[in-house]
Amino acid sequence: MNPLMLPDLPDAALIGASGAGKSTLAATWPASQVLSSDTLRGQGSDDCGCQDQDVTDDAFDVLHLLLEHRMARGLNTIVDATNVTRASRAPLLAAAKRHHMPAVAILVDTPASVCVDRQGPRPAAARVPDEVVVRQHKEMVRSHPDLIGEGFTQVDFADRLYRLEPHLKHLSETRTAGLGLDGGEGLGDLLLARRFFGPEILPLWQWKPGSDLAGGDRVAQIRLGQQYLTLALRTDVDGAGDYGFDVLLPCPHDDECTGWAWVPVYSITCLYRALTGDLDDSEDIVCTVHCPADDTGQDADEHAQQALQEVGASLR
Repeated sequence: MNPLMLPDLPDAALIGASGAGKSTLAATWPASQVLSSDTLRGQGSDDCGCQDQDVTDDAFDVLHLLLEHRMARGLNTIVDATNVTRASRAPLLAAAKRHHMPAVAILVDTPASVCVDRQGPRPAAARVPDEVVVRQHKEMVRSHPDLIGEGFTQVDFADRLYRLEPHLKHLSETRTAGLGLDGGEGLGDLLLARRFFGPEILPLWQWKPGSDLAGGDRVAQIRLGQQYLTLALRTDVDGAGDYGFDVLLPCPHDDECTGWAWVPVYSITCLYRALTGDLDDSEDIVCTVHCPADDTGQDADEHAQQALQEVGASLR
């Protein structure tokens, strides 16, 4: 099995500074499998951003207790905390060892400057001082060479994981809310994406300003590790003035075609099907080279080349 797919393993510790994106990654697993120090701090104080040391100690007492019981049952468990020091990791490794379970370390190595910037929008009580964030990042970097020696059976970096597919599958199975475009709330920057695909996808959503990949329509990307999807926001679907999204796929007509194809997507389930190839033979698919729509017929080859360049650039 490809280790980057991370099969279910009983004890996985996320390691990274505050603001690195650990909780966003942790959310790709079922919530019942995640032990979050921030969540437990909130449950112990009604304030997830509480920095009181007594509250923090209580939160980790509960976290370690829950981990112990989950290890005893052989349950997959993701520990969402900074875990940047050897002392903080020791109880996690000890619990796994007591129950003869493997332990995985996942380093979320977001640059320190980004982690610091992400503190700004947070509520005042939840902000971590810049010098603490920088120190946490340095501790994470220093810890990397020693993790196997500490007792972890596997060490990986978050950006090497393939978590988008299982995340979309999970969201597809749990998403039940209707779509609808008429709610009186207007079309905010992410409101339409939320209505189509659910609030859980928003942390992964990035608009790509200036891209002409979609013939002038707005382009967005959802990415998690090495997996991603590129979407276009259509503002005049079928010439009727309706809104919708298309997802970018390889040409279905010719394996050697340098063009790309767009197909409509209506829900989180459609995104999952697009990622797994189930939409590759859709009757609604339109290739920019073989069957261009009326408004993309001109310069089709240029659009195809632009698609290749942008997708290639996103991998670098």
